[in-house]
Amino acid sequence: MKRVILLGSSGSIGESTCKVAKALPEKMKLVGLGVAKSTARLLEQAKEFGVSALAVSDPKAAEKARLHLPKGARLFEGPEGLSKMVEETDADMVLVAIVGTAGLAPALAALRTGKDLAVASKEILVLAGSAVMGEAKKKKRQVLPVDSEHNAIFQCLQGANGKEVRKIILTASGGPFRQMPAKEMAKVTVAQALKHPTWSMGKKITIDSATMFNKGLEMIEAHWLFGLPMAQVDVVVHPQSIVHSMVEFVDGSVLAQLSVTDMCFPIQYAITYPERRPSGLPPLDLPKLGALTFEKPDEKRFPALRLAREAGEAGGTLPGVFNAANEVAVEAFLDEKIHFPRIWELVESVMSSHQNIPEPDLAAIIAADGWARAEARKRLGAAK
Repeated sequence: MKRVILLGSSGSIGESTCKVAKALPEKMKLVGLGVAKSTARLLEQAKEFGVSALAVSDPKAAEKARLHLPKGARLFEGPEGLSKMVEETDADMVLVAIVGTAGLAPALAALRTGKDLAVASKEILVLAGSAVMGEAKKKKRQVLPVDSEHNAIFQCLQGANGKEVRKIILTASGGPFRQMPAKEMAKVTVAQALKHPTWSMGKKITIDSATMFNKGLEMIEAHWLFGLPMAQVDVVVHPQSIVHSMVEFVDGSVLAQLSVTDMCFPIQYAITYPERRPSGLPPLDLPKLGALTFEKPDEKRFPALRLAREAGEAGGTLPGVFNAANEVAVEAFLDEKIHFPRIWELVESVMSSHQNIPEPDLAAIIAADGWARAEARKRLGAAK
């Protein structure tokens, strides 16, 4: 039985994690739940799973939650509430599914207090991969990937020696514009960009899939998770999204992990690892699939991959700048303030202006994140 604290319980990953908890009551027990503002859903989940440790990071939302707490529940409030709940709640694992920098401090708190960390938030390793993996090694705790791509690689690497790996290959759906000519990109509308061909996701991650910034962030994440240089992290476009990622070994063999597109698969494996447990999820029907195809990504049309490689190779605060500038650019695109190609143009511009700090502490990482957001907004304002 693994006792799990779930941060970001009201989001899509959080809801899928709750499904896994319901399907595997003998293997998983939720003992802590955290959200930013979605208190109504938090309280529903607390009652359903009998969870007494709750955290709400938004102070106003916490006030509302306090009025309706289940009997015996304890509420951890405000920006520090997530970390405090992690520190003071007895658990085996903390699954972080919070978007943005808010998940970074709780993730480090989990490792510091001897808990395993399951990562569904890309920002944790993109911003602070060195600190997180260093803390995990120091405390002899595991960092388990929940993203379908990284979880697939994790599965393919079981029993392998790191020296046997030639490269890891992240698969990408290619988004809705993988065959669109570059000259047509400026005409892309928000509605078009939000129509993902495979996955149903939130707006931010859907736009990131369309620009391939999502895959760029995953490249940096994989670099830290698996301890490989960026040169050994590759991307291939796989429109069917059935092969979730692959590992190529030095003898030329390639191992791949396949399943239907359901996030409950990687979440369950992260929770039950090193065991595999039966689930109610559907198996693959290979004859029905018929064919799986693969393409080389066009980095000229999708510069996010090149920018991610540059950021990952430089390390320090640059990956955080890459991430933060992209968040501002995506927000501006969704608000219809900029055209689609301006997203990567803005990110490259901000990155080129940044004075990288090679070995930052947490304060420097947060400061660089804030600088990048301010710089991106300044450049957006100057362009009006």
